[in-house]
Amino acid sequence: MEQGELFIQTENLFERLCSKTVLWKGWRAVKANDGSSGIDRVTTEGFEKHLEKELVQLKTELESWSYKPKPVRRVEIPKPNGGVRLLGVPCIRDRVVQASLKLLLEPIFDPEFSASSYGFRPGKSQRQAIQAAQGYVQEGKEHVVDIDLSKFFDRINHDRLLMRVGLKVADKRIIRLIGLTLRSGAMTEGSIQPTTEGTTQGSPLSPLLSNIVLDELDKELEKRGLSFCRFADDCNIFVRSKKAAERVMDSVSQLLEKKMKLVVNREKSKVALASAVKFLGMTIVCGMVTISAQAMDKAMDKIKELTPRGSYKTIERSIEDFNRWYRGWANYFEMTQYPQQFANLEAHARRRLRARLARNLKRPRTIAKAIVKAGFSKTSAKRVARSNKSWWALSHDRAFDRMYPNRWFEERGMFIKSKETHDHWFGVKERICVS
Repeated sequence: MEQGELFIQTENLFERLCSKTVLWKGWRAVKANDGSSGIDRVTTEGFEKHLEKELVQLKTELESWSYKPKPVRRVEIPKPNGGVRLLGVPCIRDRVVQASLKLLLEPIFDPEFSASSYGFRPGKSQRQAIQAAQGYVQEGKEHVVDIDLSKFFDRINHDRLLMRVGLKVADKRIIRLIGLTLRSGAMTEGSIQPTTEGTTQGSPLSPLLSNIVLDELDKELEKRGLSFCRFADDCNIFVRSKKAAERVMDSVSQLLEKKMKLVVNREKSKVALASAVKFLGMTIVCGMVTISAQAMDKAMDKIKELTPRGSYKTIERSIEDFNRWYRGWANYFEMTQYPQQFANLEAHARRRLRARLARNLKRPRTIAKAIVKAGFSKTSAKRVARSNKSWWALSHDRAFDRMYPNRWFEERGMFIKSKETHDHWFGVKERICVS
C-alpha cells in the first residue's frame, strides 16, 4: 500500500473517534478488562451506571477540544529480582478514549509490524515466540544476544514516538490527542508529577505505542538479515557464533541508545548460549523447551507460601488455594517438553501437605495408630513414631507415603498437570514412532 493511500484512509480518524459507535466499542473493551479506578475513584460499575451520559459527555468534550486526560494513579509493583515496576492507572473515561484510539490505530499499524514481533498483537502469543526461538536454536543459531532495555516504558521519547505515528496517520488531531495522553502526568502520594517521557504501563494504548517505537528496531534487524524474537521490550537475537553475537550486541546497543534514545541495561544484557538465557520464563536446552530455573525457583517459593506446614487452614482449603494458582501457572508453562518439571512441583506440594498431616497427629501414640491402620505392623509403627524425626522427615517416610498416597490428594481435588502433560508427550512420541 502506498503512503498516499494510507494517508487518505487516516485523514478523518478524529471524526470516527468522536462517534458514539467507536466510543461504545472502547467502553466494551475497558469493561472486559475491568481493573481498578483512577485518581477520581470512579469504578467500571460506577461509570456504567451513567454510561449514556458519560459517553455523550466524552463525545462533546472531544469535539470541542475541552477534553483533558487526568493524571494517572501511580502504582509501584515490586520486581522479583529487586526494584519496582511503575504502573499507571488511568481514570475509566480516559481508558475509554485510549481503548477507542487503539481500535482505530491498530488496523493501520499492526499489518506492517514484523512477523518476529509477538507481544500485544492480535493473533500473536508468547507460545509462538517461544516456538520461533526454539526453531532458530534447532537451526544451529545457539548463541543469543539477550538485550535488556532499562525502564523501557518509562523512557520512550515522546517526540520520536509522535513522529513515527505521524508517518502513517494524516490526521494531526489524533497525534495531538496522543500527545495530551502521554503528557497527562502521574499522581504520587497526593502530588502530580509531570510526564515528559515514557508511556503508562497499564493503559490500553501503551502496548500499541511501545510496538510502534520498537518496530524501528525490528525493521533494522530484518534489514541486516538477523533472526530474532521480540515480545514487547524482551528481545533475543539468534546467531551461529559468539563472535557474531558480540558484534551484534555492540551495534544494536548503539542503535538503541544513540538513535532511538533508549537505555540498554548493560548488567542484565548478555551474550550467551541459549541454554543460559531465559526468554518469557522458558529456556531452550539442546533444542528442547524447558521451564527456566528462575521460574522453577519462584514456583517452589509460591508453593511454600500456599502450603505452610503449620496453619489453621484445612488440607482441602490449602488444596483449593494451590489449585487456583497452579492451574494458571501450569497452563502458561505447559510448553515445556520436560513433564518431570511439573511432577517435581506437585511432589513438593504433596510433601509439604504430608508434613502438616504428620504434625496434626502430634503424639507418637496417635502416629503409631495411624501407621498401623495404613497396613504396617505394630513394630514398624512404633519404630517410626518413636524415631524423633522432624515433621518434614516424617512426611517422606514410607509409612506416610502409604497413608497419604498421591491418589489420596487427587481424590480431594488436587490439580495434577504432570499426568496430562506426560500423556500428551507420550502420544506425540508414539505417533512419531508409528510414522
